[in-house]
Amino acid sequence: MLSKIVIVVFLVAIVWNLGAGLYYMITDKGGSNRTVNALTRRIGLSVALIVLILIGIATGIIQPHGING
Repeated sequence: MLSKIVIVVFLVAIVWNLGAGLYYMITDKGGSNRTVNALTRRIGLSVALIVLILIGIATGIIQPHGING
């Protein structure tokens, strides 16, 4: 259950940074690096989430299943 909560928190943070990047892109009109920073954080969080999922599968914390369950 804890692994699902961590995954959801990561997904919320990723979507939040994506929205922040969109907001900064609209409001700053290229005047600052806030858009780039927000999108860089989003990419970092995405990579970290993928790595954590792979570690969870390798250690047996997350049990992958097939399409038919």
